[in-house]
Amino acid sequence: MRMLIEMMPTVLWFILAFQFVPRVVGNAEGDALNALKINLADPNNVLKSWDPTLVNPCTWIHVTCNNENSVTRVDLGNANLSGQLVPQLGQLYNLQYLELYSNNITGKIPEELGNLTDLVSLDLYLNGLNGPIPVTLGKLQKLRFLRLNNNFLSGTIPMVLTNVSTLQVLDLSNNKLVGDIPVNGSFSLFTLLSFQNNSLNKPPPAPPPPLVPTQTRSSG
Repeated sequence: MRMLIEMMPTVLWFILAFQFVPRVVGNAEGDALNALKINLADPNNVLKSWDPTLVNPCTWIHVTCNNENSVTRVDLGNANLSGQLVPQLGQLYNLQYLELYSNNITGKIPEELGNLTDLVSLDLYLNGLNGPIPVTLGKLQKLRFLRLNNNFLSGTIPMVLTNVSTLQVLDLSNNKLVGDIPVNGSFSLFTLLSFQNNSLNKPPPAPPPPLVPTQTRSSG
């Protein structure tokens, strides 16, 4: 009996530990979003509901989850946020929509966004982002909407983006991009409007269609 009493603190510790482990795992996405919150200035308190002590972020405003309580959408467009994006966003592995357009976000686009292989829409337009377009975005094989226009992005357009066959809407206009405009793969769908107001080289005009020889009637 005495031995059982002495063991009670150890048993209680194990019980508490096992109860805590699922919470830590379930809140990994909350930790990633909280890292973003900490890195942003939020004068309008749109992130007020983002409480990192909750089991998961599914009750947070501007966050949408699936049936498994995993984050699928972050909708923070036109929220008057400023600051920089964080690499922890790449830990939202089931994210489909990342909407951060029309803010005052600066700095670089994290390469870790290439880990979001379920991403359908990446809208970062109308911010103050600079640096290159990450090559890792070429891994987003479900991406349909890529709008990075009206920033200060520089460097060349990564050729790997032409391999994203699902891409339907592309806008890279009003940046500081240089080099050639890719014309192969999915980029063959897009007009020069997607690339205007950069320092890009215009692609050569498409060759005219081959002439079809006319058949002459033979007099009989």
